[in-house]
Amino acid sequence: MTTRVAAIDCGTNSIRLLVADLPNASAGPQAPLVDLTRRMEIVRLGQGVDRTGRLAPEAIERTRVALASYAADIEKLGAQRVRMCATSASRDAANAADFTEMVRATLGVAPEVVSGDEEARLSFTGAVRGLPADAKEPFLVVDIGGGSTEFVVGDRAAGVRSAISVDIGCVRMTERHLPGDPPTAEQVEAAQADIAAVVDRALAVVPGREAATLVGLAGSVTTVVALAQGLREYDPERIHHARVSYEEVARVTAELLGQTREQRLANPVMHPGRADVIGAGALVLRVIMERAGMPSVVASEHDILDGIAWSLQ
Repeated sequence: MTTRVAAIDCGTNSIRLLVADLPNASAGPQAPLVDLTRRMEIVRLGQGVDRTGRLAPEAIERTRVALASYAADIEKLGAQRVRMCATSASRDAANAADFTEMVRATLGVAPEVVSGDEEARLSFTGAVRGLPADAKEPFLVVDIGGGSTEFVVGDRAAGVRSAISVDIGCVRMTERHLPGDPPTAEQVEAAQADIAAVVDRALAVVPGREAATLVGLAGSVTTVVALAQGLREYDPERIHHARVSYEEVARVTAELLGQTREQRLANPVMHPGRADVIGAGALVLRVIMERAGMPSVVASEHDILDGIAWSLQ
């Protein structure tokens, strides 16, 4: 027996949908979910939130259009349970009620504005289920989003040991520090210093330096890994569970920060909606690896979206 579920993750930069069949709980912890559809749209819900403290009306409208399309897919595929989690941008906004009202009217259910701790736990569940059996524990899972980054340490048997969500993300850092096209050396230095200070605070709470394996989630990480691999097109199967060294991450980060938006757009693995913020996302990943002393990162295409789906089992 399986249960058909729909999971929606609405973050600062993107909104994503997963409709999947979940195995019966008796099938065991390694039984996989079966994808029916995965979709992603860049809606930039967090546009300007760091500066204004409010969700922009045009950002809410972009999200509504994407969500209406997702609702049609959910109905067509016959999902029995639906859960939508809204993260950093809607957590921070003074007009979050406008967003909630729009979601309820469009999707038929209210979004859950999850805490940073819950966001971290969902990310860990999605990432760790399905990791290769030889991946060494404990794991440090980092989910680099648009507005925030989650740090989670845990293992397969005990689950999450500790977690924290901090306000460094690719959109937030771009808006705060990297307006140049390309950014200047001074802008990059300021961003790096800000990121390093926040990462150090996070690692004082979460013992990431004691982890054996770094697992990186979300579009910034998977795009960096695709670039490090020299892929000619974005290939999730090649990216999922690929391991990339710190040296390769540093090389890709330097290249991205030295390019204009148009140059980044010319790369065939680059999503058009990510081209203006990928430099900051790569920088967050590089600084985390430096401060945690991690020689490599394992990319995962499975993340909080899968964790939301599993939570409906």
